[in-house]
Amino acid sequence: MTDAATVEDVHEIALGMPHVKVEYGGGKNPVYQVGGKSFVFFRNPRPDAVDPATGERYPDVIVFWVESDADKQALVQDETTPFFTTPHFEGHLSVLVRAARLGEITRAELAEVIQDAWLARASEARRRAWLKRDDS
Repeated sequence: MTDAATVEDVHEIALGMPHVKVEYGGGKNPVYQVGGKSFVFFRNPRPDAVDPATGERYPDVIVFWVESDADKQALVQDETTPFFTTPHFEGHLSVLVRAARLGEITRAELAEVIQDAWLARASEARRRAWLKRDDS
């Protein structure tokens, strides 16, 4: 696949969104926030996301907020994408992806997911201002 997405792209695209601040969670993992609300974050290995063959916790899970449950289901039910969820995230407006599988989507597809995550968490005024930039 040409222009396959990478972890570096996650950082670059998230930082490129307006009004972004980076905090560091447990394990020093980056948490990208807008207005004090996370929209992309890197998880520590957790017991809810494990390799089915080995039982080992995935060390590279990234969480992206989504606007609605319909958006979440569209991503996790599409077998052509690497996005998934776990029972821990049931009812949570987010999807998960392993960094090791980012190359299964393009940088442009990743940018859309990150932009949508930002839009899901930004204030109404910030959303309007960012969306208006496309109208100019």
